[in-house]
Amino acid sequence: MFTTRPEILGTFGAVTSTHWLASAAGMAILEKGGNAFDAAVATGFALQVVEPHLNGPGGEVPILLYDQKQQKPSVICGQGVAPAGATIAHYEGLGLDLVPGSGLLSAVVPGSFDAWMRLLHDHGSLYPRDVLAHAIGYAEGGFPLVPNIPETIGRVEQLFRDEWTSSAAVYLPKGALPEAGTIFQNKALAQTYQRLLAEAEAAGSDREAQITAMRRAWYQGFVAEAIDGFCRHQEVMDTSGRRHGGVLTGDDMAQWQATVETPVSYDYFGHQVCKSGPWSQGPVLLQQLALLKHFDVAAMDPLGEDFVHCVTECAKLAFADREAYYSDPNFVEVPLDTLLSDDYAAARAKLVEDCASLTLRPGQIPGFDARIGLNTAEAPEGADQLGGGEPTVQIDDTSRGDTCHLDVIDRHGNMVSATPSGGWLQSSPVIPELGFCLTNRAQMFWLDPEVASCLAPGKRPRTTLSANLVLKDGAPVMVFGTPGGDYQDQWSLTFFLRHIHHSMNLQEAIDAPMFETDHMPSSFWPRQAELGSLSVEERFSDRVISGLATRGHWVQKTDGWSLGRLSAARRDGRLIRCAANPRFMQGYAIGR
Repeated sequence: MFTTRPEILGTFGAVTSTHWLASAAGMAILEKGGNAFDAAVATGFALQVVEPHLNGPGGEVPILLYDQKQQKPSVICGQGVAPAGATIAHYEGLGLDLVPGSGLLSAVVPGSFDAWMRLLHDHGSLYPRDVLAHAIGYAEGGFPLVPNIPETIGRVEQLFRDEWTSSAAVYLPKGALPEAGTIFQNKALAQTYQRLLAEAEAAGSDREAQITAMRRAWYQGFVAEAIDGFCRHQEVMDTSGRRHGGVLTGDDMAQWQATVETPVSYDYFGHQVCKSGPWSQGPVLLQQLALLKHFDVAAMDPLGEDFVHCVTECAKLAFADREAYYSDPNFVEVPLDTLLSDDYAAARAKLVEDCASLTLRPGQIPGFDARIGLNTAEAPEGADQLGGGEPTVQIDDTSRGDTCHLDVIDRHGNMVSATPSGGWLQSSPVIPELGFCLTNRAQMFWLDPEVASCLAPGKRPRTTLSANLVLKDGAPVMVFGTPGGDYQDQWSLTFFLRHIHHSMNLQEAIDAPMFETDHMPSSFWPRQAELGSLSVEERFSDRVISGLATRGHWVQKTDGWSLGRLSAARRDGRLIRCAANPRFMQGYAIGR
């Protein structure tokens, strides 16, 4: 099997992420004596700086981890909730039938900061200054821009100049569009990090006291005050084509904190796959595994027509259930036990036929309403200039659905998998005092009260963000994941199947030709679906592509290296392996 680079092997540790500078930061922390949790925090904060079009400090993150001291997997939920003022009536009163994809109306409590601090507090060993050093260095001293950053800025350049002038001040330095490969700085963001550290160290020399002080400064102090004032006093252009103020307040910030949860898991051929709960789309991968148990996946050619068809059809069924049933379980009863049961999966698997399904088919569960939200309206003319979608503005047909991802394993066997996102530079205007903008995750809510994932104050949007942790015989063996919005648990699944069923090593499974479907309402504004769609990298053989079209799939060929952004790390005994995605030439795996 051809690979673009070797699978990295070692015994000391591994860090792999969607940007080489972030991976280098994480590995430096391991070399400094930090553990996997310290390294993950450093990597996460570095990603906020070097991939501002894909995530930011005002975003969110789900974190899956295994701490060898606790001998169990955990989830840290860094998905913030809808503000108290975010009611369906409020949005309908503004004449809206969808939550805008950009601007301030779609802002929820920014959750990533508290999640990273919770990870550092509960599981780390280093001080805040240690893990923030690289992020501050990149923000203050500058970092080289990858091509997708200026391309993204270019798509919203006029919006920045005409409307979001605080963003223009940061992302159009000296009034000009920056060029790929040039050094870019965000000094306001560096100052925010430095001020947080100053407040931390004013609390004394105790590590945990410093972390607590930083969390307080963010959610009750100067950061919350700046966010409150900006949302209260600014009206900004969004994807509705009109200007709106925000509803996020300092009180919303002060009343929220990241929570620790038990993962949802499923046993598949000796592997216990752990995911975040149904406030994310994480369980959809487990539902796909439950369906695929009823097919001989191991006997299929992993690059063949039967494999692509079967995996795609199972994805359609699982994602239909996601739309019908998934939501914040603090607000909505989610029938997860049924959705992951053998009997339910067996009945659903019988719906997979030789021809492609062209309809949305959620399962019918007694006592539950399988209502699906769906927008069939056209997006407003020029909407792609207003910063909508997840999370990059569509630059071309091959740049959809990115965010960030990281995986870390240390020599002790501690593991972290996280998918930070939100607060993209095209999300909303930069808050001048802070140097970053707010998340737009509320665009994932529906304004139909009969839909499970409808908007409500204090509710988590049903995010697409999804990380992966795998146990075998009760011990952690692998972490992996990918950016990609609705594609995350499609690309991750395909990688996992090829790795465990077809003996591809991590790099081979990442490099192999990928595919995806949009056969579900998009999780992002303007929330449309492309039923029967199937995108395949053109590296699949002509025979496979024509065979899929004959089966009724609406097949679209994409560039041969355009789908999937995976990274992965695995530990077998003392041996640690890692790999990263070569597409777009950003991801990098480091280990020794």
